[in-house]
Amino acid sequence: MTKLSVVQASIPARVSDAAPVDAGSGSGPAAAAFARGRRLPPNVALYVLASITISFLAASSAPTPLYATYQAEWGFDPITTTVVFGVYAVAVLFGLLTMGKLSDHVGRRPVLLAALAAQAASMLVFATADGVSGLMVARIVQGLSTGAALGAIGAGMMDIDRPRGTITNAVVPGIGTATGALVSGLVVQFLPAPTHLVYLVLLAVFVLQAVAVALMAETVTRKPGALASLAPEIKLPRAVRRPMLVAAPVLFAVWALAGLYGALGPSLVRQLTGSRSEVLGGLSLFVLAGVAAVSVLVLRKAATRTVMLTGILALLAGVALTLVSIRDSSPTGFFVGTAVAGVGFGSGFQGGIRTVMPLARPHESSGVLSLLFVVSYLGMGVPAVIAGFLVVHAGGLTDTAQEYGVAVIVLAAFALFGLLRGGRDGAAIPQGRRVDGNT
Repeated sequence: MTKLSVVQASIPARVSDAAPVDAGSGSGPAAAAFARGRRLPPNVALYVLASITISFLAASSAPTPLYATYQAEWGFDPITTTVVFGVYAVAVLFGLLTMGKLSDHVGRRPVLLAALAAQAASMLVFATADGVSGLMVARIVQGLSTGAALGAIGAGMMDIDRPRGTITNAVVPGIGTATGALVSGLVVQFLPAPTHLVYLVLLAVFVLQAVAVALMAETVTRKPGALASLAPEIKLPRAVRRPMLVAAPVLFAVWALAGLYGALGPSLVRQLTGSRSEVLGGLSLFVLAGVAAVSVLVLRKAATRTVMLTGILALLAGVALTLVSIRDSSPTGFFVGTAVAGVGFGSGFQGGIRTVMPLARPHESSGVLSLLFVVSYLGMGVPAVIAGFLVVHAGGLTDTAQEYGVAVIVLAAFALFGLLRGGRDGAAIPQGRRVDGNT
């Protein structure tokens, strides 16, 4: 049974758990190992970790342009597409809840190496799948390994450089999602063996990344309790409890929007444009996630509250414009609305990360970050599966997209209320305030 506990923020972190805040300081395990000439430099290690998040999320969105091909070959209905999509989100959630804290005990590198091996295996299953069952197995393995890795990657980046790690945690999901959707669409449309090639390329990427991880320095000291950490447990340190209440509705709303584009985006684009192009099918998710990544970089120096407010307002405006465009059958308006919503996606996700993570102590980072991703993937998976059911058994694609969009707007409005009330109650983090040694 999943336990919910509140951890006193005043409990001091053990020295062995602490990681270097600034990779340039020349202290800590990573810098010491590099000084001995046996490991990757800390800055290079940070880029390697970021690239793993990008490749994992690129792999998660790579099947999106292929769903129409699978549907034509194997004859399944739209609800099957959203179930395949939702199974991945559920598997990620399970991985986060059971293995999200494992790297705090056994180290970042062992968890990442195991996750990369599992991702490579899932690519082989995708490449050889001959039916829906193969897709399901691949998505489950892919989701479990992603859930296990996300906390370790994010915490590892913050071990190396806490300020840069916080921003990188927010920007790389958008880059990965956008890259996977577009590259997969290009491969499907212009290269041979589309249902095999994209997965084999990703397999090669995972092998190279595993070599790089093997050369990285470990950033945490092993400690007992690894098996106990596998029991599903959501830890809410007291310092992050109220900021989490502010961030959670925003994270759920923006990732619910990502779920809409991941599951139904290609079908909506084909209906609006009348084109069967696989590139166009993946373009909506590319625009949403690509603009999200750019918005994170543009707003990285803005105050956290400003970023959150920008994200919520852009989400409200973008989704509203998208819904009007779907009603009026306007492809141009749809993509403009998607771009505006992408600002909301990136800013909302960055704001949620920045609201919570600076208050987490080093030995709590992996667990708290995993909790943020649990909220995010709940938002991405559950509404998408419901939408697939409605497409088949209720009003069809257009009505379902309209209802889904209205639900996202309601969530965003609720998040706005929470942000404004949180600011009055002092739940938001003042820019530059130091809490438990973190800025």
